[in-house]
Order: sequence, then structure tokens, then C-alpha cells
Amino acid sequence: MDRRTATVEHYKAAMLLSGVGDALGYRNQLWEYNESGPAIHQELKELGGLKNIKAELPDWPVSDDTVLHLATAEGLATGKKGEELLHEVAARYVEGMKDMDGRKPGPSSILGVSQLKPGEEGGYRVAYNPEGTGCGAAMRSMCIGLRYPRPDQLLSLVAVAVETGRMTHPHPTGFLGAVASALFTAYAVQRRPITTWGLGLINEACPIAKNFVQGRGYAVEETERDWDYFCDKWMWYLDLRGISNGVGPVIWPSSYGPAERDEAYKTFSLSGWAGRSGHDAPMIALDALLGAGSDWEELMNRAGFHGGDSDSTAVIACCCWGLLYGTQAVPEGNYSNLEYRDRLEQCAEQLYALSH
Repeated sequence: MDRRTATVEHYKAAMLLSGVGDALGYRNQLWEYNESGPAIHQELKELGGLKNIKAELPDWPVSDDTVLHLATAEGLATGKKGEELLHEVAARYVEGMKDMDGRKPGPSSILGVSQLKPGEEGGYRVAYNPEGTGCGAAMRSMCIGLRYPRPDQLLSLVAVAVETGRMTHPHPTGFLGAVASALFTAYAVQRRPITTWGLGLINEACPIAKNFVQGRGYAVEETERDWDYFCDKWMWYLDLRGISNGVGPVIWPSSYGPAERDEAYKTFSLSGWAGRSGHDAPMIALDALLGAGSDWEELMNRAGFHGGDSDSTAVIACCCWGLLYGTQAVPEGNYSNLEYRDRLEQCAEQLYALSH
């Protein structure tokens, strides 16, 4: 597979591997709620390592992350635009919430979707929620970057990420996570150096998002009041890694194994639960992409097997990684019988066609 341009096969790998990262990081609730990275790595070893895992039902279902990512992707795949698209996606979130048995959706996602009234005027809008800071918008928005991958489509990418993100996570820490996930997949399609992604988020996408929110005139005051945390924390992270100039070299701790990563990721977080929020789920995903290169196992070690919200960090990281590297280096058992594989690959093909 030619790495220089993103092909339809890369798109399929992106959607499929995002589901794989979700299923592996979740491990049917066992790992998403395990607060110890070293313990997860020990259990992984007892399973015979990553290459021994067959990610398939009943032991490895996808979580709410993939169900809602599919809802976003299949909504986008209809080719609708503007308000019509937003009602379409809102309707699919409502539908997706019926497929949550054993998948553990977050409180803001449950609350937000319960307030949606697709088809009614303004029915894709929900009340401002000062608690809506979680990663639920970030984990389902990667596909927006597949639909609007070009630099000249940045405005569309941001608009759709903000509006679909606000359907459940109206707080900027929540919906800017959707912007980050969408942006990073677009950057992966563009083959932009990973060291520049965070800077692009802060300097390019966030100012557009702020203007967009002001222009839409909805919950502007609350959003502006709560705006700064996301950008400030991202600037802190870029400084920490030595990439605030977008160049590097990336600065890593001298030792950065499972235990050290658990501690580091907690410092990224809003309240000590790593990857739980809209700012730090994409942050941990980026950290993993920067550290893993083309090594699938290393990517999963960093993004999927840690003591935080491991499925939500992996779903983002693996989508970007699939766009860059395809499935060739991934053990076939990790993806061949994944739940919803057909749906994931089908909407990847539709998004690829729409993006061209």
C-alpha cells in the first residue's frame, strides 16, 4: 500500500481499526474500568499477547464509542449537508442509544441524546451543560475528518464537529474534543507530520471554532466563559513534549512504561481519570501516535492498555494510525471478525467517495 496518499484501503483501515482499538481497550468492560496499566499488561501477557487476541463476539464487543462513531459516519455518508445533516446525525444518535446493552455509554451522552428532537426546528440542540466535558464527542468524530479531509474544507470540518459534538457535550472541553479528533484524521489523510497536529489544533481549528460558535449565537456566553481550559491544557502538553513549535524533537521521560504512563496521563486529565475528557482523550491518542510510529503493538500499549478511559483513547489513535499505515502490520485476528466490521468498512468506502 502506497503510504504517500490515503487510498480507500486506508479509509477502511481507519474505520475498522478504530473499532478494534475500542474493542481491545474496552475488553467487555474489564479494561475500561481497570485503573492499573501494569495490571492490564499482565493480563494481556496471560492472554498470550496482542497477536493472540481474536477481537470478536462474545468476549470482545465494541463499546458505545464505535456505535456512536458509526452513527456519525453513517449520517455523513448520506451526503446530506447543513441543517439536514445535523438532523440526520441527531436521529442516528437517538437510534444508536438503543444499541447500548453492555456498552456503557457516558452520562453526558445519555442525557444529551435524551434531549434531541431530530426533525423539529432546532431539535439537534440541547441545553448548555456545565458538566458536558467528557470524551463522548471526541470518540465519535474521527470520521468527520474522513468526510472533510482537505485544508480548504477546514471550516466544514469544524462546523460539523462543533454542532454534532454539542448534541451531547455542549461544554467546549467536550465539543472541542470532537474538533481535535476530526482534525487529526484530516491531518493523517493530508500526511502532515504528527509533531504539527497539536499546533494546528490550537492555532488553526480552535479560533475557527470560536468564531463559529459566536456566529451561531447559541449558548455563546457560557461557551466563552468555559473556553480557555481546553486550549491552555493543550499548550501545556505541547510544551511538555517540546512540540509547541510544531517541529520537535519530541521530549520523552527517561522511563515511560505502563506505570509511568499511568502517572503521566493523570497529569493530562481534568479530574484524575485519564482520557475521560474531551481534551485528554485526543491528547493521549496523539501521545501514543508520536511514540509508536508504525508499530501497532506499541500503539496499543500506549493508547489502549492504560489505567484510564482506554477504549476512548484507542478509538481515536487507531483511526489515525489506520489512515497512515493500513492493516498490513496488524494481526489478522485483531480485526477479521470484529463486530460491525461490514458497517465500518462500508461507510469508509462511502466517505472516501464523498471526500473525492
